[in-house]
Amino acid sequence: MDTAAKKLQARLQITLPEARLTPSRLPLAPIVRLWLLSADYPRGPLTEDVAAQVVAAPAYWAFCWGSGHAMAQWLLEHPEIVAGRRILDFGSGSGVAGIAAALAGAAEVHACDIDLDAQLATTANAELNQVAVTCWTNLADVPEVDLVLLADVLYDRANLPLLEQIKSRFPELLLADSRLAPELLPDWETCAMVEADTIPDLDESPIHRWIRFYRPRGQATGSAPAALLA
Repeated sequence: MDTAAKKLQARLQITLPEARLTPSRLPLAPIVRLWLLSADYPRGPLTEDVAAQVVAAPAYWAFCWGSGHAMAQWLLEHPEIVAGRRILDFGSGSGVAGIAAALAGAAEVHACDIDLDAQLATTANAELNQVAVTCWTNLADVPEVDLVLLADVLYDRANLPLLEQIKSRFPELLLADSRLAPELLPDWETCAMVEADTIPDLDESPIHRWIRFYRPRGQATGSAPAALLA
């Protein structure tokens, strides 16, 4: 483990003392490796103290959620979406979307997440994949980019207003989500729909394994939606 990965392991053990991280290849994007919760992570009843810590500081960045998994696959199968462009992975978590963009030839990759552990996860995972990703805490500090990637950011409907904030500043957005029905996103249109699992597998409902890709209606686009619809 490098320094960032060791720090990340220490952070995980604050939440789940018996858990460990392992470098894992993504089934749909095997060129990408991430420090993820090992498949043998503790699944039995948690002690009261551990359960409280999981609620207080969930290690969500130790999973590659289904929408991020799907996004990584699409970017690597359609590198023209990001090649030579400046990319922002918003709500980056593990950093999977930004890392896949970098591997697909993005000129510059930024990641924004308010969780400092998620930023550490992104740094450790970028080092694992030998790519450069610059992390930010505040969206206002992020420099201009050509395309914003949003994967698994709508797990909480309270995050919906963030979409308008991002649309008002950046020229092109690509959203991947399995939690909200399309009718709850009336200003967005579906570009594609693919199946992807969360890694390690959480035995989620099959409904959450179907990932929709969305773009804002009327968005002045570059190549992303065309590639998705191809």
